[in-house]
Amino acid sequence: MSKLGSLFLVLYLVSCPASAGLFADEDARNQVQLLEARVVKLEEARASAEEDSKIRTHSLLDLQMQLEAQAAEIRKLHGQNEELVHDLQDAEKRQKDFYVDLDSRVRRFEAGDATAVQPVPGKAGRVDSTRDANPVGENKAFETAYGFYKTEDYQNAAIAFRDFLKQFPQTGHEANVYYWMGNAYFLIKDYANSLDSYQALVSKYVDHPRVPEVMLNIAECQLELKNKVAAKKTLKQIITQFPGSDASDNAKKRLATIK
Repeated sequence: MSKLGSLFLVLYLVSCPASAGLFADEDARNQVQLLEARVVKLEEARASAEEDSKIRTHSLLDLQMQLEAQAAEIRKLHGQNEELVHDLQDAEKRQKDFYVDLDSRVRRFEAGDATAVQPVPGKAGRVDSTRDANPVGENKAFETAYGFYKTEDYQNAAIAFRDFLKQFPQTGHEANVYYWMGNAYFLIKDYANSLDSYQALVSKYVDHPRVPEVMLNIAECQLELKNKVAAKKTLKQIITQFPGSDASDNAKKRLATIK
């Protein structure tokens, strides 16, 4: 081999390890870059997962709060429903008791109860001496009004009793008319006019034997009109004014049911 060829061979052998080192460094850099890229992607994926987790957690908390609010509302509605059922049962019992009591009064009236048909003393304890000039017409008008009541035509009974008082303002039946008119209005659920009729009887005829039971009816009207304060006051007045009476006992029982 010539000297020139030998020189080329030596140079080639010397340069081979250097080229191999260069290629090895380049591969290492590529691997590092790939790893760095993977780390970046993993970090991005982790951050995205954490954000999704926060969103899901927040949504779950919102849903839980909504469920708790709905449960509270359901409990509230359930309580209101129970209260309404109790009030309805209470009202039905009051109506039933009132009708039973009213029926017994009607039976006594039909049997000739003197207190139901006789003239009643006024506030000063005297009997009005003034009468309408036509007692036959007066009695007929009263019987007509009561006839409506007896046949359970309470609407026309109330109207007839009202018209009777206008036609015969000095009638000796006034207290009884207020009583039956109050009952008629109550039975058609016109509690305001029923209350007015009962109160007129109590205010004009303080010594009337029906005053205690009429005051009980007044309390029932006040309850139907959602005036519990007035009803309680009326019931307490009965207890104070008529101690030991049936009306007083009934007033105590009724007062205990009012919340």
